[in-house]
Amino acid sequence: MKAVWCGVVIAQSDDTVVVEGNHYFLPSDVKMEYLAPSSSRSTCPWKGIASYYSITVGAHVNEDAAWYYPRTKSAADHIRGRIAFWRGVEIQP
Repeated sequence: MKAVWCGVVIAQSDDTVVVEGNHYFLPSDVKMEYLAPSSSRSTCPWKGIASYYSITVGAHVNEDAAWYYPRTKSAADHIRGRIAFWRGVEIQP
């Protein structure tokens, strides 16, 4: 699977975990040079507290377009630390 934004492959992996229709990538499969930590947080009742990254490609910035759970509730341990994408980031086979 690939995560693509503005024509750039942000992540690519044969090892994603799909939860609620979202592909979660291992951090080692993500080109972290395109991601910058965000101060945004959200809470999921069964996964825990999500942290966000903004994506920058050239002059284009996609605020809070990637998220991850640094600590999870036990039901979501299989996605702890993995990164998922939204807000126009295309997930392609």
